[in-house]
Amino acid sequence: MPVYNFKSMKPVPTAPEMVDIVLMRTQRRTPTVVHPGYKIQRIRAFYMRKIKFTQQTISERLGQILTDFPRLNDIHPFYADLCNTLYDKDHYKLALGQINTARSLVDSIARDMIRMVKYGDSLYRCKCLKRAALGRMCTVLKRQKSSLAYLEEVRKHLSRLPALDPNTRTLLMCGLPNVGKSSFMNKITRGNVDVQPYAFTTKSLFVGHCDYKYLRWQVIDTPGILDHSLEERNTIEMQAIIALAHLTCSVLYFVDISEQCGYTIEQQCSLFRSIKPLFANKQLIIVVNKVDQQPWDTLESEKRDMVQALADDSNCSLMTMSNVSEHGVSEVKMAACDKLLATRVDARISGNKVDGIMNRLQVVEPAPRDNVQRQPFIPESVQRARQDGSAFQKKQRSKVGYAPTKDDSDNDNDDDIVMSSGNTGFKTARDLMWEHGGPGVWAPDYRAQYELENDEWKFDAIPEIIDGKNIADFVDPDILQKLEALEQEEDQIVAEMDAAKMEEEPESDLDEEEEAAVNAIRARKKIIKERRLSTKTQNKPMKPLAIRGKMGALETTKIKEKLDDLGVDSSKMLERGRSREREERGRKRERSLSRKQEEKRVSTVSTDEDGDMEMDGGLESPTKKTKRELNKERHRELSEARSHSKPRTHPKGMNKDDKDAIAKVAKLERRGQTSWTGGAGEGDNRKSVHLLKWCNTGKKRNGTHYQR
Repeated sequence: MPVYNFKSMKPVPTAPEMVDIVLMRTQRRTPTVVHPGYKIQRIRAFYMRKIKFTQQTISERLGQILTDFPRLNDIHPFYADLCNTLYDKDHYKLALGQINTARSLVDSIARDMIRMVKYGDSLYRCKCLKRAALGRMCTVLKRQKSSLAYLEEVRKHLSRLPALDPNTRTLLMCGLPNVGKSSFMNKITRGNVDVQPYAFTTKSLFVGHCDYKYLRWQVIDTPGILDHSLEERNTIEMQAIIALAHLTCSVLYFVDISEQCGYTIEQQCSLFRSIKPLFANKQLIIVVNKVDQQPWDTLESEKRDMVQALADDSNCSLMTMSNVSEHGVSEVKMAACDKLLATRVDARISGNKVDGIMNRLQVVEPAPRDNVQRQPFIPESVQRARQDGSAFQKKQRSKVGYAPTKDDSDNDNDDDIVMSSGNTGFKTARDLMWEHGGPGVWAPDYRAQYELENDEWKFDAIPEIIDGKNIADFVDPDILQKLEALEQEEDQIVAEMDAAKMEEEPESDLDEEEEAAVNAIRARKKIIKERRLSTKTQNKPMKPLAIRGKMGALETTKIKEKLDDLGVDSSKMLERGRSREREERGRKRERSLSRKQEEKRVSTVSTDEDGDMEMDGGLESPTKKTKRELNKERHRELSEARSHSKPRTHPKGMNKDDKDAIAKVAKLERRGQTSWTGGAGEGDNRKSVHLLKWCNTGKKRNGTHYQR
């Protein structure tokens, strides 16, 4: 089984914190605006969404708690019994069961209230059902106050438990308090366990690690155990009992023969006999500690025989040790590890897996092919070296690139080194490397190691073959010179063409009049194009209405020049414009100029000598004709005004003289516009500065607020 990491469990909030978390999340993640004018289906969906979201949030939070906490039936028996000892298994299961029940209740409440909201006939009824649903859910959470608080304390304690693997190689130390267990652990591991000269300094399990034979070993220090019945043992002692009962390990039982721990040797032997059933199927070593204070040889014979009898009856080893002088510390560690390692190997060999592996292994032994006796062969060079005595001389190597050592003599010289081949002056690849710059600068030429028919071929160039043809056959040795000459010729031609272009001028076959006509045509084309762009908007930018079809303000001189070019006399037009400008600039506040021109036009109707007016349509008096034209113009202005948005001055069918009624209607219309124009929609996220509690509690009258 894997190592249980209880430190990754998330904190459990209290009941009030859980309520605040759920309601705040519902407030932030759901719409907050609803109006009585909405359709009833929309109002129902608004409040059903809030109820469903609250239920999902509560289920996620409570489900996370149930997932994080371990199930005692699914974990290792060591952890299950340890949780039962530390937290009471029944209380632990009851708290988790209450959390699971609360989650089911919240789901059922949400399901029932959503069914009722579906048949709500007004915003007020839907809102009341929503408030009832959220209130019932929060009440269920508040009732879990004690369970949530208990689970948070359990989580804190579980996070402080050591990361202990029940199935790895383990050394476990046990014994009475203050016999030297923690000191031994500090000696063989990097654990820093507190050591004090009084009992029960260690109150829980401590885990350390050490290395032996390239393997990782787990060392556990247990609290002291007193010699009394199981029912009288407290929580601290029960932790050591649970570790002895469930862990497959090598047990070191410590005995203090100096009796400085406060307990006699008889009491220590009695404790050993009382917990002896827990040592079954475990590798046991009795460690006689504090031999620096009381040597084992000088101990009283009765006490020594008593301790020796424990080792003989249990068929275990007895070793002496001292933490102060470190006598026997390493020996005890090695003996415990060797015993446990041998036991684990035997267990694997005796299992069914070994048979399957052995069946797949096959050992091949060579059989003699004939009866000829073949003696060992020794090369002649080795025989000559044996005769000369050089075979037993230590081979010397080059010292180039090495720092001098104390074994080097001052007379050593690389030139005098004789290589194993017998040739003097032979330089190795390493010597050549240092001569040519060192590592990374020089690389050996591996072509010298080629095995060819003729040694002269080793350093020949290797041909490159593409498509069955040798590239060397197509290489032109003068290709670079030819390419350079070609580039120079190309540059010269380009320079000559540029010089010819600069000298000549563009010629035109048109005379001055034709060129002027061409320019006028082009200008006219440009104007037509701009007008076309101002009206067509497909795939092209559209000009604004303010500037469409308009030209910039032209000065008098520009107007005169343009008309003169066209052959039009502009003197009268310019004079008429100046007079009109002077007339508008100097007049006072009076009727508009257009009205004046209209009256002038009417008054200057042509008459004959007898005083009768000339009319096209019969004998109509000038007064009637003037009134008729003015009425037509007024109706035309009203029709143009109706094409724009213009508020009515009074409702249809209402008396025009009833000013109070008109003002009342206008006020109601303005109020309706302010409530809808620019208002927030139901999807807007409104974050209020008020506390959430103010929105759900208090003595507000129902049905008067539409914020929720």
